[in-house]
Amino acid sequence: MLELVKQVRWQDLFDIVLVSIILYRILLIIKGTKAAQMLVGLGVLLVASFFSKYLQLYTMDWIIQSFWSQVVIALIVLFQPEIRRALAQMGESSFFQGLTSAEELRSLEEIVRAAVALANRKIGALIVIEREVSLKDYVEIGTPLDAKVSKELLLSVFHPTSPIHDGAIVIRGNRVVAAGCFLPITLGSDVSKALGTRHRAGIGIAEETDAVAIIVSEETGSISLAMNGKLETRLDMGTLRDVLTDLFTEAKKGKTTAAKGAKEFQKG
Repeated sequence: MLELVKQVRWQDLFDIVLVSIILYRILLIIKGTKAAQMLVGLGVLLVASFFSKYLQLYTMDWIIQSFWSQVVIALIVLFQPEIRRALAQMGESSFFQGLTSAEELRSLEEIVRAAVALANRKIGALIVIEREVSLKDYVEIGTPLDAKVSKELLLSVFHPTSPIHDGAIVIRGNRVVAAGCFLPITLGSDVSKALGTRHRAGIGIAEETDAVAIIVSEETGSISLAMNGKLETRLDMGTLRDVLTDLFTEAKKGKTTAAKGAKEFQKG
């Protein structure tokens, strides 16, 4: 054992750490996306390959081995959105990384105040806040704004007379990066049929990414929040503020993760 330890070079340790970091970042990128389910499926195929060899199931083994020979191409096809997102993320900073606590809280407060004002006026709205997973793909098909987050800006964008009021607003840090963005619609069978396109789009983006979507219903004036593929409805101003504060300010400090915000979200 001692001889084995002596043979370990510092380059070996660095290599292990580097590979671990890369794998960790890849897992963060695909976490909560369909790619994670695909990765589980590939794991099942790997286990099936082992058992087909062990049990001498030659036909099954031939089929699986034929698939593995094309696995590189299959991975590129299956994970194409995630690969594009990962490349787009390179060099980008995380949410609120360069902001002070005061700026964070001010931006979040503007979002909360805007959501409440929109709800009181029964103006439909969909506000998406980017977290670790980049929303660049959705921003590119919207109308670029790059404006500071403010209640007045959000109200003006979602006003019924605005040409981009039907789309979603995407917020990154303390900036509204785009408006009029089109989001994926969830196809989940467990989603209530009473929910409209705006709510389904909010759930859809929360399923595809780790973003937080705030939805204001124009029919009822209620505020909902979609996160991790789940929807919490009829939030009041205090609950919405608490959830957003826990998710973003605490996550940056490193004392907690988004799990704390998710826990509070589920309680609400």
